[in-house]
Amino acid sequence: MSRYRPPRKPGSFYITAEGEKALRDEVFQLWKVERPQVTSVVHEAAKNGDRSENGDYIYGKRRLREIDSRVRFLTKRLESLEVIDRIPDNQNKVYFGAWVTVEDEQGTQQDYRIVGPDEFDLKQRKLSMDSPLAKALLGKNKEDDIIFKTPEGDKELYIANVWYQA
Repeated sequence: MSRYRPPRKPGSFYITAEGEKALRDEVFQLWKVERPQVTSVVHEAAKNGDRSENGDYIYGKRRLREIDSRVRFLTKRLESLEVIDRIPDNQNKVYFGAWVTVEDEQGTQQDYRIVGPDEFDLKQRKLSMDSPLAKALLGKNKEDDIIFKTPEGDKELYIANVWYQA
């Protein structure tokens, strides 16, 4: 059995201005704040002699590798992303960055914002544009019905409202 895994298909290359700022803040936090602290801990631990049984040294080096890997990934990703920060002319249609209120058959309403795959967070009601629900919503108008696939089967929703924030 091989350890090879085929490369993952990259997500869409769109991001909101808020999402880009969050990624840049993360890079700053890792590179300018956390990395110097971990480097000084590793430096002090290396002075103590035997590094093979020195927990601060071993775990510090591991954390440095994690930080460097994450910063490298974020830097490359930020170079390839396209920031979408304008509001479309037709504000009754669902485009990237829209807030959408959907209603199910029982009348339960939920609000979602359609964002890029690098910033989605369902706790904050941010839905990745690559998700089945967002794919079904994109391009539809206010008061349209949509059908999308879920693990339990097809689900039908009604688009109650669409709005954009500057």
